[in-house]
Formats: sequence, structure tokens, C-alpha cells
Amino acid sequence: MEANNIQLFSIFGIFIVMLFIAGLYCILMTRNMMRALIGLEILTKAVTVLLILAGYVTGNMAFAQSIVITLIIIEVVVIAITAGVILSIYRHTNSLDRSTIRDLKG
Repeated sequence: MEANNIQLFSIFGIFIVMLFIAGLYCILMTRNMMRALIGLEILTKAVTVLLILAGYVTGNMAFAQSIVITLIIIEVVVIAITAGVILSIYRHTNSLDRSTIRDLKG
């Protein structure tokens, strides 16, 4: 790697790590399911930026872009299904708290 690429990777690497930690914190520390869904979205964006950066640094941008497009498609499907499940749980319990899921049976 060139010195310019190492400097670029370290600067964006710090940003990616902070973004990943923010998403992980949002998932683990909240009881609200919508906030956890937003945390999942932040985590996947951190992975997306990391893949693009790795593709740029290594010179394999075409491969990185194809992986990122696949990741975005999978992410949209997962978010849509999860949002539907959360909406259904909200309709049954009138709450977005994760502890209310235990009350649902059958």
C-alpha cells in the first residue's frame, strides 16, 4: 500500500469504528425495537463504508461495488421484514418495548 492509502485508511478507519460502535451501542442498550432497528441500519452502513474503503485501497473497486450492491439489497429486505414484524408486535401490544414480546403466546 502506498503512504497515501495508509493515511486514508486510518482516517476513515477511525470513522468506521466509531460508526460501528454507535450502531452496536444502539442495539444493545435500548429496549425500543425501532431504535434497535436503526442501530442495525447504522451497523450495516459501517460495513458498507468499510467495504468501499477496502476496495479503493486495494484497487478492486469493481469487486467491492458488487459486494456492496448485494449487501444493500439484502439489507433492504431484512429491514422491511423486521419493520413489518415490529409493526405487528406494536399492533398487538401497543408498545415497542422488547420485554412485551415475552407476553405474546401462540
